Amino acid sequence: MIYNFIKKYLGNPLLKNSFFLLIGSYFNVASGFFFWIIAARFYSIEDVGVATALMSSLGLVMLFSNFGFDHSIIRYLPINDKDKVFNSCLIITVISTIIVGFIYISSINYFSSSLSFIQDFKFMMIFLLFAVMSSITSIMGNAFVAMRSGGLFFFQNVLQGVRVLLLIPLVFLGSFGIFGSVGISYLIATLFSFLIIKKHIGLNFKIDKAFIKESLSYSSGNYISHVLMVSPTLILPILILNLSGEIETAKYYIAYAIGNLVLIIPDSLGTSLFVEGSHGESLKKNIKKSLIAVYSFLIPSVIFLYFFGDILLGFFGKNYIEAFELLRYFALSSFFVVAYSLFVPIQKVRMKIESIVKLNLLRFLLLLGLSYAFISIFGIVGAGYAWMLTHIVLGILIYLLVKKNEWI
Repeated sequence: MIYNFIKKYLGNPLLKNSFFLLIGSYFNVASGFFFWIIAARFYSIEDVGVATALMSSLGLVMLFSNFGFDHSIIRYLPINDKDKVFNSCLIITVISTIIVGFIYISSINYFSSSLSFIQDFKFMMIFLLFAVMSSITSIMGNAFVAMRSGGLFFFQNVLQGVRVLLLIPLVFLGSFGIFGSVGISYLIATLFSFLIIKKHIGLNFKIDKAFIKESLSYSSGNYISHVLMVSPTLILPILILNLSGEIETAKYYIAYAIGNLVLIIPDSLGTSLFVEGSHGESLKKNIKKSLIAVYSFLIPSVIFLYFFGDILLGFFGKNYIEAFELLRYFALSSFFVVAYSLFVPIQKVRMKIESIVKLNLLRFLLLLGLSYAFISIFGIVGAGYAWMLTHIVLGILIYLLVKKNEWI
């Protein structure tokens, strides 16, 4: 009976892809959990704080480098020439990553003087290499998702788990040892991805001008939207480093990392909803399935983190338990994040990019503005207040918009 249920469940493309995206994301979070436990035990809390800002810097470079092609590859790979779509997205992303990375490093003193050491030539070259590898891994991961090969996406995440094994050997590098462990794992995942992807797609490393022209509007709109959506979470560690120092940054990041145990649930199903919508599947039917799946996982996960999150924080060290209240706000806010996480992919499928840009601009302004104000008053728990209030406002607006247009 259980076997038949699992077989039927995995026979549905939406649920199958969601399943692999979900367990892939959970594996990533689980390995990240052990990664930060080991980092907290073998590195100083100051090193952890600086390392989180370094990884946020890497994330910002990736974010500003993709120009929306990480989304276009999901939207266009199923309906266009796979070789032209993949190679164009890959080459443009790699070139732009090098350029954006160099600009970011050159101007790092304007963002955070604590990270100015990456302007040293050796560190700069390593940072740029890791940035390129992480961008390639991202593009190839999205290609696996677009091909409905969620299993390959999952295995890619498994390979990135090697970062855990690299922490102790690199401890002599301090904060850059933590950062280096992540970067090397991207390098390994990139090599694996190339070996697999060439069996499905011809690698000619050429940019197809016709595809670029066709996808430019969609890619640029998604680029602006994605920058507005993701940048606040990447800017926050750097903001906290500047406002409160390395120790508070470390506490914030660990609480946020654990909070991702529930935040990835709506994100994974939202991504799968986007993929299935791009393949022409019924949005209305899949939304209902997604909502049931989201809350089936979400409710018990939030309850666990709300009551026992301090135990998880304790694994990192007694200093991190002070972030328990912040963790609770991250967990509770996930109930409100659901509306946002499902609404955005629906609008992507409907090609309503302008509405997503407006929504993400509001989220950008609210989250960063409230975080700056609340952190200055309440400390790092203020980031939790800002996170929850922002998504409550967004949830209300989305509900009013959906009701006005009679989409449900």
